[in-house]
Amino acid sequence: MSSTNPLVSDRFVDFLLYEVLDLAGLLALPDFAEHTPETVGIYLGTARRLARELLFPAYKPMDEAPPRLENGRVRVHRAMHDIYPRLVELGVLSATRPPDAYGQMLPLTVASLAASYLMAANLSAYGYLGLTTGAARLLESFGSDELKERFMGRLYRGEWTGTMALTEPQAGSSLSDVETRATPAEGGHYLIKGSKIFISGGDHDLTENIVHLTLARIDGAPPGIKGVSLFAIPKLRSERGGLVPNDVEVAGVIHKIGWRGLPSLALNFGEAGDCHGYLVGEPHRGISYMFQMMNEARLMIGMNGASTASVAFHESLEYAKTRPQGRSLGDKDPRTPQVPILEHADVRRMLLRQKAIAWGSIALLGLTARLSDLAEHATEETSRARAAMLLDLLTPIAKSFPAERGFESNALAVQVLGGYGYTSEYLPEAWLRDQKLNSIHEGTTGIQSLDLLGRKVIAAGGAAFGALLEEIAATCDGARDAGVHPDLVQRVEGAAMAMRQVTLHLGALGAQGDVRGMLLHSADYLDLASTMVIGWTWLRLAATAQKNQQDRPQDHDFYNGIASAAQYWIRTELPRVGYLAQLCRSGEDSYERVRPEWL
Repeated sequence: MSSTNPLVSDRFVDFLLYEVLDLAGLLALPDFAEHTPETVGIYLGTARRLARELLFPAYKPMDEAPPRLENGRVRVHRAMHDIYPRLVELGVLSATRPPDAYGQMLPLTVASLAASYLMAANLSAYGYLGLTTGAARLLESFGSDELKERFMGRLYRGEWTGTMALTEPQAGSSLSDVETRATPAEGGHYLIKGSKIFISGGDHDLTENIVHLTLARIDGAPPGIKGVSLFAIPKLRSERGGLVPNDVEVAGVIHKIGWRGLPSLALNFGEAGDCHGYLVGEPHRGISYMFQMMNEARLMIGMNGASTASVAFHESLEYAKTRPQGRSLGDKDPRTPQVPILEHADVRRMLLRQKAIAWGSIALLGLTARLSDLAEHATEETSRARAAMLLDLLTPIAKSFPAERGFESNALAVQVLGGYGYTSEYLPEAWLRDQKLNSIHEGTTGIQSLDLLGRKVIAAGGAAFGALLEEIAATCDGARDAGVHPDLVQRVEGAAMAMRQVTLHLGALGAQGDVRGMLLHSADYLDLASTMVIGWTWLRLAATAQKNQQDRPQDHDFYNGIASAAQYWIRTELPRVGYLAQLCRSGEDSYERVRPEWL
């Protein structure tokens, strides 16, 4: 493990905040009036320091000694007992919430980029807090005053932690098949009975209590999604002035290939018939409520993917600078000193590809965070509506691209280290294991593709997709004015046109009732849209770098690095948009036609 690994580039994050994402404009909004660049700098600086000095050194020990089940209680690595209170003290749990919700009212843009350091350093450690924030946010948005008083404050203050308990053994991602039951009882609560699986942070010894935001079906509820409700189920419930067990039991610890510092559990509710659950919001609206936490979690997983790719990129870059092997092409004299492998063009290719994926992903997550800030805090309704629409459209891309292409980036980090890369003595193999989970957590890539093409692109007559095309066109105009090479601008414009045409074609199929034809290549469409969005993102970064480099000669190398990564992605990856568009239109149906017995 390299002590010089920066986890995430400070200069790149500052570039995003101050030069690309217009932090000054965000801080000018009334809701963020209490903050200044100085307060932002303090928060960001503290997160960077904790990530590098506390979380990163604990990553390997936590990976090697996962949580264990002892006498019905999960025990986590002792390092987490040092890390958790420090992150609570920083204010991670409620950084973006208003003071009446125990928060600092920081822009999500700032909080997300600060979190990228914590995730890069130790994604499992951050997971306890990210899940807790999501649970508290659900209660803040939909809970009664009584539930907020009972649970929300303790979650935001870090006294208790929270989870999302959706998945069941027989249902998986099919939430319409939830079978956990909720029976009304005297006293206003419900008696819960059922099982959940893959519940991250579902039990531990960090805090006294854990609150599970759980989907269940009230007795007599209609079948399907319309019959699912949301409940707050604590591990311990308040009774007679104290806390007593609430009939929530750990059925088993799931042993994962990655994210090994955060326990994933099977939980049983109500085996003794005494599990109390408290209805959140109205009956039968649990799925719509839970989508708030699910979408927030999807963006959190996206940033986890970006951060995991980032830390591995920086590790392999540092290794390439110091690992001597071979000699420059054309040097035939074996007596000359070996050169660092960074001198070899193919190693630089792998590193530049990692950078294009990792930094492009972080930039995309920064953009979605800014859209979230505007959707909630912009002063004009039209601005809020447009930001919300774009955020909704980009969420499945921001979740899936950093995970899928991040896995490729992490594999390249292993490759750069060669034989050392696949050993447990070095960290790239562990980050590769972590990254694989990100493509499955919070909705697989296949689910994200159906969401994007089957819902988001066609919503409101394609209004969000039209807004995205407008944003891409504006970026192209700005890049041309800034002096970005015309070829790069034209390639982005051409790819956007190809995406527009195939989207109109597929949308027409859906409008004619051919849903099968529309969605047959939804995974390819997600790949197409993701490749296009990252190309647009890199063009935006290149335009900003081109515009600012004359005023910052000391950053000449940094800006050249931005331009090189943009050129790489736009010229080597963006051409895939045309191929993928043709594939989506082709109706190629081999995997639909194949019968189980043929496999």
